[in-house]
Amino acid sequence: MASINLIEAFQDFKEAENIDRPTMMKVVEDVFKTLLRKKYGSDENFDVIVNAEKGDLEIVRHRIIVDDGQVNDPLAEVPYSEAVKIEPDFEVGEELYQEVEILDFGRRAILAAKQTLASRIGDLKKNVLVKKYNDRVGEIVNAEVYQVWKKEILLLDEEGSELILPKSEQIPQDYFKKGETIRAVVKKVDLKNNSPVIILSRTSPSFLSKLLEIEVPEIFDGLIVVKKIVREPGERAKVAVESYDDRIDPVGACVGMKGSRIHGIVRELKNENIDVINWTNNIQLLIQRSLTPAKITSMDIDSEKMQANVYLKPDQVSLAIGRKGVNIKLAQELSGYSIDVFRDNEGEVEEFDIDLEEFSDEIETWVIDEFKRVGCDTARSVLALTTEELERRTDLEKETIEDVRRVLKEEFQKE
Repeated sequence: MASINLIEAFQDFKEAENIDRPTMMKVVEDVFKTLLRKKYGSDENFDVIVNAEKGDLEIVRHRIIVDDGQVNDPLAEVPYSEAVKIEPDFEVGEELYQEVEILDFGRRAILAAKQTLASRIGDLKKNVLVKKYNDRVGEIVNAEVYQVWKKEILLLDEEGSELILPKSEQIPQDYFKKGETIRAVVKKVDLKNNSPVIILSRTSPSFLSKLLEIEVPEIFDGLIVVKKIVREPGERAKVAVESYDDRIDPVGACVGMKGSRIHGIVRELKNENIDVINWTNNIQLLIQRSLTPAKITSMDIDSEKMQANVYLKPDQVSLAIGRKGVNIKLAQELSGYSIDVFRDNEGEVEEFDIDLEEFSDEIETWVIDEFKRVGCDTARSVLALTTEELERRTDLEKETIEDVRRVLKEEFQKE
């Protein structure tokens, strides 16, 4: 009974984890050989036979039968008089095989063996989990939500292994309930208190990259290469792609007919806007494409300082900057250049205008900064947009915007 109890955990673990049979047998064998060394001082004349399929084991002791009084090594030899008590037909020189009862080791030794076996199996389990997910870093996994906490979500994979999706790796609009199946990319494998912690991510650029690989066969086949991805999770992403086949339009292939391929990804990313552009080594062209959907009038580039001054029509400035400055931020990350946006009024009759900074005695600085963030740095640029449009683009309340517009209008009426 003791031997069966010892092996039950081993058998259950083997079935759950699919550990290779030789490794599992070696672990169990080592545990019992340790028991033998403690009791007999050596394990040389013992065979530990593990039956991984049946979930049991047998310990066999073998000694050479010698004449009475001729025993030099009690571990390797047995006197004839003792051997014939076991089997009368034995003769001197034969080998005696004798099964060792596990209960003979004593309760304390058996308990210690159980604990050692559990510890070794636990270590094996950790090693298997670490190897499995180290090999899967950057891959998408499907997992079921098991527990939702404030700072993270605990998920279980198809084999019941625990995975963690931290709040920082979730898209701001993500909301999951227990039992729901979600997709995420394996970001890394950490060790916490000597236990593996599998960290998943839905905000990583590699998550979007893998989703594209799933949806776009040309990427999976290597005909189209994703050169770079930058993201503001839940807001906007920019994907630069390049085709190795001149017959394939990489942007068109990624977007699909009427957006069929990209729509599924957008839904998965909680309506994150995805701009797919053609990659180019021409930095001026790359910056121009990266500022999509804005249209650039002209550009000055300082390659040494990695700086670009971009000039746009007044109605394109807010598009270039984007909501909360996201568009220009991603364009800078994609191109590697610092980008400054300027309004280009060439060809227009320039109207009298006033810089918003001139109104700092009537309008609070943080309000002015919020207007400037969306490309409205003068009085007329603010008045050119409706209250509703300004409310949509900025984080300002309607009353604040109306007060600012009133102050600006009064200034022009004075003029």
